[in-house]
Amino acid sequence: MPPATSQRPPHRSPLPQPLPQPTPHQPHQPHQPHQPTLHDWVGDTERFHATHWRRRPGVFRPEQPIAPNLTLEQIDTAFAGGLLHQPYVEIAHADDPVAPETYSTSRNVLGTANGGYVDSVRIRELLDGGATLLLRNVDHWHPPTAELTARLTEELGRRVEAFFFITPPGSQGLPLHRDDADVLILQVNGSKRWHVHEGPEDEDWRPGRVTGECPAVLETTLRTGEVLYIPRGFAHRATGDSGLSAHLSLTVREPGSQQLFGALQRLLMAGLKLPPRPVDDAALLETAGTMLGHLAERLASLTAADVLEAARAAQRAGLPDHAAPGLAALARELADRPRPAPVA
Repeated sequence: MPPATSQRPPHRSPLPQPLPQPTPHQPHQPHQPHQPTLHDWVGDTERFHATHWRRRPGVFRPEQPIAPNLTLEQIDTAFAGGLLHQPYVEIAHADDPVAPETYSTSRNVLGTANGGYVDSVRIRELLDGGATLLLRNVDHWHPPTAELTARLTEELGRRVEAFFFITPPGSQGLPLHRDDADVLILQVNGSKRWHVHEGPEDEDWRPGRVTGECPAVLETTLRTGEVLYIPRGFAHRATGDSGLSAHLSLTVREPGSQQLFGALQRLLMAGLKLPPRPVDDAALLETAGTMLGHLAERLASLTAADVLEAARAAQRAGLPDHAAPGLAALARELADRPRPAPVA
């Protein structure tokens, strides 16, 4: 299959000129393993890693259309089911924050009021008024999206999460901000105007709202079926263009210094067995010596890559378990068993 390309048709906004080469702290990208899911989104994965990953934003037009894992009809069904709950649903407006109480309600179960359930009528009213509907961590509650993020997590070796945005024409859901993740965006319906700005100047940056001057490096209108990649930390904002804009955002997480330190601690302490309460000075000194010897031996055997992979593995381990209880299989199993003898 011919690779997807970031070249746009003449009537669309072209990509900017290549950005400066990565700074020294960005490692050389090694040969990438086969990544079929990523290939479906960006085409040639080798070229993607070499020219875009952590370097520059890009727009891709897959040769084979990507069937959306979550559609607007499925979202309607999820709302109609009545179980969507905070914090999986949020209403956003760039200049006017919307309190959850304005679009949630309570349900009475066994005589007890339980709050946080989404009021579908209020959601529609707020959308009609220009607000954006944000569905958080879709991979937690929508099995096909969970399967997609699981495949990408395995291919990239990093935790992948999914979010879904629905924005009316002319509206902006979030202000200019930075995400602590690389983002792959699939436009599912309508179109959306994107402004992607420069990344952080150094490692001392925070995710969230960006104020002040921040030069744009890409301005483009993303149309149904197209994919936008935004590198980690690159500031961005988006406005609904034509139709009801709906897009799926896949966020690729990375550990920070705190997570790296935690991983190092776990690696250093692995296999160390110490008495819980040494009773005298001699025992305390012996325990401290055992600890130092173990840590020195472990530290000498570890590499920076070991620490990074341990931190990434800890993030991946935090993904929810989507295993079903197996009720249908249990029903079949019990149907084949002989009827138990009645209790006397």
